[in-house]
Amino acid sequence: MQVVEKGETYDLAYAKKAMMVVVILPLLVMYTEAMLTPALPTIQKEFAINPNNVSWVLTIYLLVGTVSVALFGKLGDIYGKKKMFLVALGFYTLGVILNGFAPSFQWLLITRAIQGFGMAIFPLAFALVREEFPPSMVPQVQGMISAMFAVGMVIALPLGAWVTENYGWRWTYHSAAPFAVLMFFFAWKILRESRYINPGKVDWIGAFLLTLGVVPLLVGVTRGPNVGWTARETLTLFGVGILGLILLVLWERRVENPILPLGIISSRNPAIANLGIMLAAFGLSMMSQANTYILQMPKPYGFGKTILQSGLLMTPMAAVMLFVAPLAGKLMPKVGAKPIAMTGALIASASLAYLSKYATSLSLPAFVAMITIVGTGITLMNISLINVLVFSVPPRVMGVATGANSLFRNFGSTWGPAIAGTVMSTYYILFHPPGAPPFFKIKLPTEKAYEVLFGTAAGIYLFLALLILAIVEVMKGGKIREVEEGREKEVVVE
Repeated sequence: MQVVEKGETYDLAYAKKAMMVVVILPLLVMYTEAMLTPALPTIQKEFAINPNNVSWVLTIYLLVGTVSVALFGKLGDIYGKKKMFLVALGFYTLGVILNGFAPSFQWLLITRAIQGFGMAIFPLAFALVREEFPPSMVPQVQGMISAMFAVGMVIALPLGAWVTENYGWRWTYHSAAPFAVLMFFFAWKILRESRYINPGKVDWIGAFLLTLGVVPLLVGVTRGPNVGWTARETLTLFGVGILGLILLVLWERRVENPILPLGIISSRNPAIANLGIMLAAFGLSMMSQANTYILQMPKPYGFGKTILQSGLLMTPMAAVMLFVAPLAGKLMPKVGAKPIAMTGALIASASLAYLSKYATSLSLPAFVAMITIVGTGITLMNISLINVLVFSVPPRVMGVATGANSLFRNFGSTWGPAIAGTVMSTYYILFHPPGAPPFFKIKLPTEKAYEVLFGTAAGIYLFLALLILAIVEVMKGGKIREVEEGREKEVVVE
């Protein structure tokens, strides 16, 4: 069945098949990544390394991925988004396969870095959705993609703990590898090449400067809580990173085909969407760390649950998000992205403000209900912002726009745990576990720590609600407005 919208013809049967690929994709990735978290202590023991070193299993993936999302997004605009999507997915699949066979910790870091190149699948998938799907379908598909992120994490955390406990950490990858291979095969067979190509030279100097700016900053953030935020190492990393970003901005202003076109990503709607998603990721990751401690710390400092039980307690949030996200996408063309984004930000802010005062005194069902409400608000806001972005940039630069957006999201996700760790290390009490040696004590966050974390997150989402007021609406009353070659077009959604 052919559908004509804004003068373009779309194959609805193809769109529905392609939708299955891009919707299942985040389920696979979150399954793979979240399963790793419960396995970190086991990896540490097998390779006889300290906790700071084992954290590099997560960090190296993030470092490589943050640079690759921008680079592959640009390459997708130049050479075709399906081509680069398959390349990125190939890296991800290869990394997943090799991780489970790593003979040493050093090899594991190398294979995790290979896997990190695959992080670019998400901005490329968002770009393909925008280009190859009828505009009327895009908000709902984006909603389903967002829902799958939450579902994948909720499935993976308890399953990862169970697999690691019964079969060893390597099977967290062995169990994911066949699904990664299948995803590559289906993507190759089903997806079509994007209809928009923007030929040009690759800005390799810009890519180098982006790496020089991003990598030291992210390493500094992850190392800061351990070595100290004012330590020489941390300050040096921040200094190099800031210098790299300054040089990047100066270079991108003069180069003909920049890796990060500043004029596009700094225009009103993309700038608000990028800043909003970065701050939302920061608030979410900070809140998630606080949730983990409250659920798993021993009573009376928490609910004393295992990793498996904690994962299962996240199920209500995933179930609600699975329902809310597609529904919001379906309603968005009628009521507008802006009202839904603001509603989500205000719901998240109010719920987090409540948690900042009462988190440690709530019953377990009440706490689960509150974090479910928070997750619902964040989902509404994130879905709206990604739709604001993809309908606010020309299709020929969609890859680089979504790549830059993923870069900002990664920055927020990296800062969140680092700041949360610092806050919980500032406000703590020493706890002596029953049966442990007299000298052995562990640090447990106090009520003040949770008050600061949830309160800060509440303030961030309140600020985002105000920021959303400045968005130029891209859809409302059944009409979607989109930018193409600097002009505004409308499509009526039936």
